[in-house]
Amino acid sequence: MMNFTKPFMILLLIGMLIVSFFLGFSATTHAEELEDAPKNPNPPVYIVDINPVRDVGYHVGDVLNRTVTLKVEKPYKLLQTSLPLTGTEKKYRGKDQGVEVRSAVLEVSDDSKFNIYKLELSYQVFTSSVVTKPSQLPPELVKFGGNGRVFQVRIPSWPFRISPLAVYGAVKIERDMSQFRGPLLLDAKNNQYTLWALLTLLALSLIGLVYILGSRTWLPRMGGPFAKAYRDLRKKKASDSSVKESITRLHHAFNVTNNGSVFTADSFIVAHPKFAPIKNEIAQFFVLSRWAFFDTESNHGITGDPQTWLRKFSRRCRDCERGLA
Repeated sequence: MMNFTKPFMILLLIGMLIVSFFLGFSATTHAEELEDAPKNPNPPVYIVDINPVRDVGYHVGDVLNRTVTLKVEKPYKLLQTSLPLTGTEKKYRGKDQGVEVRSAVLEVSDDSKFNIYKLELSYQVFTSSVVTKPSQLPPELVKFGGNGRVFQVRIPSWPFRISPLAVYGAVKIERDMSQFRGPLLLDAKNNQYTLWALLTLLALSLIGLVYILGSRTWLPRMGGPFAKAYRDLRKKKASDSSVKESITRLHHAFNVTNNGSVFTADSFIVAHPKFAPIKNEIAQFFVLSRWAFFDTESNHGITGDPQTWLRKFSRRCRDCERGLA
């Protein structure tokens, strides 16, 4: 018994050593293969997608637009043959989803390290249902090539819901409200245009009132000689001395406007026709001037206080000076 067992144990030990040798060799070879193999054979592609603002309330015929920006290291480039084809439709959960590609527009740019692709995708809904139907903008697979390698990248899908054109039966509005549905906005463009037109008209009216009633030099032709004379006469109180001072001030305005002395209304009107509407008042002013300085015993022909009349007359002259007669 002892003679049989000893050779058996020796053979068993030799067999275990042989098996351990081959297993260790295989593991070492596999580890070397893993170390030599590239961990990430494909370069990273950075994807930024901009989808529609809302994901509910779409009907048959509506168009959904999304923008996808793809950024990949040089020298890898997007293969344009892999872009979505116009008119293609993909399935959703094994069924036609009723959304097809309407257009795919690609813009290419680059910088020092990356190639940048901006993909404008447009989809159109051409299906409807009696109830709200879940759907999605399909995931798109695009391919990149470079350095003798071709690989593909998946653009993620975007889920949304297609609403029916009409609701059948009675509907309780409080049960139909969705926290994902945004407020229904009215088109206010026409109202905005009307508002801007009215504001423009109001601004022009205010400018016109300032031009007519303003006594300051804010706009062109507002700082003429008669405008300055009118500002001075508004500050004077009624008295005999103020009447003479006011007449003298207006004479100065006439002389400056005429670039010379003025003695009669006719000569002044010939040189300045825009004052023709107040020709009689100008003639009355010269009568009042003769009365104040040369003949106080005569009748000046003015009813009421001369100072008040001179103030109103200076304003009339200012209006004619601005072309507002």
